Amino acid sequence: MSHASDLIETDIERYLKQHEHKDLLRFITCGSVDDGKSTFIGRLLHDSALVYEDQLAAVRQDSTRYGTTGDDVDLALLVDGLQSEREQGITIDVAYRYFSTDRRKFIIADTPGHEQYTRNMATGASTAQLAVILVDARHGVQVQTRRHSYICALLGIRHVLLAVNKMDLVDWDQGTFEAIRDEYTAFARRLGIPDVRCVPLSALKGDNVVHRGEHLPWYDGPTLMELLETVEAKADRNLRDLRLPVQTVVRPSHDFRGFAGTLAAGTVRPGDEVVALPSGLRSRVARIVTYDGDLDVAFPPQSVTVTLTDEIDVSRGDVLASPTHPATVDDTLDARIVWMAEQPLLPGRQYDIKLGTATVPAVVERIHHRIDVNTLEHHQVEELGLNEIGLCRVQLSARVPFDPYDEIANTGSFIVIDRMSLHTVGAGMVTRAATEAAGAETDVPRRRLALSKAQRAGQKGQRPCIVWLTGLSGSGKSSLANALEQALFRRGYHSYLIDAGNVRHGLSHDLDFSRDARAENIRRMAETATMFVDAGLITVCASLSPYRDDRAMVRERVEPGEFIEVHVDATIDACRAADLDGLYARADAGEIQGLPGVDIPYEAPEQPEVRVDTVAEDLETSVRKILTALEERGVLR
Repeated sequence: MSHASDLIETDIERYLKQHEHKDLLRFITCGSVDDGKSTFIGRLLHDSALVYEDQLAAVRQDSTRYGTTGDDVDLALLVDGLQSEREQGITIDVAYRYFSTDRRKFIIADTPGHEQYTRNMATGASTAQLAVILVDARHGVQVQTRRHSYICALLGIRHVLLAVNKMDLVDWDQGTFEAIRDEYTAFARRLGIPDVRCVPLSALKGDNVVHRGEHLPWYDGPTLMELLETVEAKADRNLRDLRLPVQTVVRPSHDFRGFAGTLAAGTVRPGDEVVALPSGLRSRVARIVTYDGDLDVAFPPQSVTVTLTDEIDVSRGDVLASPTHPATVDDTLDARIVWMAEQPLLPGRQYDIKLGTATVPAVVERIHHRIDVNTLEHHQVEELGLNEIGLCRVQLSARVPFDPYDEIANTGSFIVIDRMSLHTVGAGMVTRAATEAAGAETDVPRRRLALSKAQRAGQKGQRPCIVWLTGLSGSGKSSLANALEQALFRRGYHSYLIDAGNVRHGLSHDLDFSRDARAENIRRMAETATMFVDAGLITVCASLSPYRDDRAMVRERVEPGEFIEVHVDATIDACRAADLDGLYARADAGEIQGLPGVDIPYEAPEQPEVRVDTVAEDLETSVRKILTALEERGVLR
């Protein structure tokens, strides 16, 4: 529904041109039941002269049957379209309305306030840029007000207008408004919502919705409509990091192969380098094809078809991303999940996860905690019930690309599907890959650094990587690692050596040699090594690391090609003969346990990038082998 304009009669083409280029704001109305959301929207449309006469006549007629405002017209009936909504005087489904003013176009979602329809509210909030949260001035901030506010914060809504409604029922009292305003802003601050504006109003009488009215002389701020027309939401979009989830592969003929999808973030131009995830294959954009012709540049949320200069394998569910800041590719993630089904979320039960354009089977491994929406406290639970929110560990059946939700919402959100009924039973917001978790969960946001890895590495004239030397105790890892770093230093490269023995004296001094402790030790080494890689360094790691899955975890933490596994191969007899640290003698004497190759297995690499035989080769030969491998992979100039 569009505003009235003289141009419609005098110059329709000019009007359509103006209308086409207006900014669009998507917003949601939410809050507790009976806070007046539908009445507020009806008043917004009515006082903006956006209701046709026949609509208003129908509402007047229906007000005599369903209305709750006595002899006055019940404007809530403009948006409560279901018969059950009119009979009960509540909102059940999400009602979408489109309208425009001189300054902006709007899509508004009127969402239900009842707790049992929280899932409908989350659906409406998923595409919103702003939330209008209504509060009944008589009752103040309610549990559902807090729940809806928390869901809005989870879904990345950065702008909230708190509408303290029904001020006419508290005699337009300024103190009542200020008490509610202070309570809510304190809660919103804890949620991390950066932009909160508060407006006292009466949707029934019309004060401060579109027009100022005469009953609130003590309030000198803008009306709610003025705020809707002026709030700046464009800057919230991520235009730096390209993300194009592939919806379908377009193949109309043998000489055209395009990848169609809706841009989730970033911009793309012909000639831009892109990486296809999860494969890691790279190419460049040849064309950006649309129905109206090729584009020189595309922005989110445009739907485009991209062709590439190389014939690389890209399928539905893949993501074309920026090589300098690609999405994470992993099969395990942590996410906050809003549960929307009567049957509880149960760890160990298999669901389908639809993340972006990819759908994969998944299992919720565990629930880290449930979040109390009133106090924001964390509670240990075994399951999530209807409308509960929890931080969960999700194991996917395949490695898929994703981002933290607070960085890129479209590639950081997913729905949970019941595999039997095919109903949507949950909505998830990714917080991180599980390999990024440090054991204890945290709500501290990840900060984006001003300098990129590519910039730091470019300054040093090298490609950063991890050279991971693994082998039995006594195989010569530490000696080889030192010799390798010296060779890199002599050639003018920037490197750092992380030796597992030294890490045991500092970073991992609290760990023993059990299976879980070994995994944690490798995780800590990996975390340190990836930071050095981000600094642009060639990072040499010497670690026994006997288990393949631990080494695979390190490989998955960096980009393809940045993990060089070196198997320092020596027989157990040769290692026993060397035994520089006396570990084998102590193990034979029963003084220590858990020595790989003696009483626990050592899982040798199956396909290492480099294999050196420190028994048959001298140190110089082994170093030269590794340097050659680094040269072949473009790490060294």
